[in-house]
Amino acid sequence: MGTLQKVLCNLLREGVPIRDTEAILETLADYAPTVKDLDMLTEYVRQSLKRTITHRFTEAGQLKVISLDANIENQIMGAVKKVETGSYLALEPKLIQEIINATTRELGKVKDLVSIPIILTSPIIRLYFKKLVDQFYLNAVVLSFNEIDSDVKIQALGSITLS
Repeated sequence: MGTLQKVLCNLLREGVPIRDTEAILETLADYAPTVKDLDMLTEYVRQSLKRTITHRFTEAGQLKVISLDANIENQIMGAVKKVETGSYLALEPKLIQEIINATTRELGKVKDLVSIPIILTSPIIRLYFKKLVDQFYLNAVVLSFNEIDSDVKIQALGSITLS
């Protein structure tokens, strides 16, 4: 019961509707016995709610996103440290600043095109990148490829890259 409450809180914190309790409970029943990391459980639930998540941000069957460069994704993945209770991101402060500066540039370019900026990442690093940008941009939405319904067309407005 405690796991369910924490996963629901994680979903609500990112603005993910929790009306589809059947999908949420099924996903937790599948993964909770083997996955003890609450953040990872939340990621699995997010993937099962991809229709709901996609519908929330889609306009006319299209999702306008900023992609995250593979180089940044690789650096973030290399900096993930796993501990018994979960995992955390251990990036150098200089690299964090470079990533935030690059994100700021791209968000500035699209601010007139979209009301809510959506950054698209790979599923493995979505959570870590979200935690990183949340410190600076509370309204930025970070989605992974696995959270987007296959019926939706993706329009890339830009890419966050290190210069």
